[in-house]
Amino acid sequence: MTEADGLRQRRPLRPQVVTDDNRTPEAKGGSSFSGRVFRATFLMLAAFLTIPLLGALVLLDSPIDPEPLSFKEPPLFLGVLQPNTKLQQAEKLFENQLVGPESIANIGETRDDEPACGRPLGIRAGPNGTLFVVDAYKGLFEVNPWKREVKLLLSSETPIEGRKMSFLNDLTVTRDGRKVYFTDSSSKWQRRDYLFLLMEGTDDGRLLEYDTQTKEVKVLLDHLRFPNGVQLSPAEDFVLVAESAMVRIRRFYVSGLMKGGADVFVENLPGFPDNIRASSSGGYWVSMAAIRANPGFSMLDFLSERPFLKKVIFKLFSQETVMKFVPRYSLVLELSDSGAFQRSLHDPEGQVVTYVSEAHEHNGHLYLGSFRAPYLCRLRL
Repeated sequence: MTEADGLRQRRPLRPQVVTDDNRTPEAKGGSSFSGRVFRATFLMLAAFLTIPLLGALVLLDSPIDPEPLSFKEPPLFLGVLQPNTKLQQAEKLFENQLVGPESIANIGETRDDEPACGRPLGIRAGPNGTLFVVDAYKGLFEVNPWKREVKLLLSSETPIEGRKMSFLNDLTVTRDGRKVYFTDSSSKWQRRDYLFLLMEGTDDGRLLEYDTQTKEVKVLLDHLRFPNGVQLSPAEDFVLVAESAMVRIRRFYVSGLMKGGADVFVENLPGFPDNIRASSSGGYWVSMAAIRANPGFSMLDFLSERPFLKKVIFKLFSQETVMKFVPRYSLVLELSDSGAFQRSLHDPEGQVVTYVSEAHEHNGHLYLGSFRAPYLCRLRL
């Protein structure tokens, strides 16, 4: 062996580069076959899930027929609206002894029982120690708690200007007990379907007046979208009505130079208003069980201009399921006598005050009702 032959033997081998060309036909064919199987399986699975969904979207009817609604950008949660946890300082009263005490206790019923059993919502004290109560299904009543007597003033079966009252909601009474102002939230939807009404935004709600002496009923405002809480002004010259689906409060003048006129008292609220009650400062407490977060994302604002998505949601999900996706953020807002924001009380997670429906001020405390919670709350002011 020569020296050159020895050098050639010690020369390091070059690494081999394997390319597709180096693979055997069997390996290439096997890889391609596995890919085809995976793609076919994926497409079959997608079709298996998609076809029934598309069929449901085409064949199933939606319970609602919403129109597009347009809102302004919600007010920023700054200044007066700065988030806090003040509502979490409230104490619970009668826990697990009440069911959805919106303004009055409702005992032992399910959703299906409501039309038969009734559902009291608004309650006010009259001048003679009696209570005026509006029941969502039954009508307007006067109750004597001392004698335990109940008197039906106006049945919900009575058509008003040719339309039935399907969802009586709240009321306010003059100091002399002569006039009762109350809301009928819809002639189409009942209280148990309030989420359908809110999402559809039907404009068939009304503000009505009942005269306890003449028994006459008048329609003061019509074509309201989910009219809710009502409150007389301290001078009893106008009535405020929360128009929940439009996130605003309307005002109707019942006396004075403006009698018979109407305007917007406050608009673009930071949440969806429920009941309105007087505050000791001369203003008003407004409760909101759902907010329009800013900064943040408001699902209800997003859906307001997308009626098709609303239809799809309620084709696929029940009201109870949809409610689980609504954040439990309770907000109570105090307005001045001119409608300006004065202060706000928050429970960002709904830990204590949940699904708030009413804030009633009495002797330095704020009593907080709820349309779903099994208790009342009391907050020291």
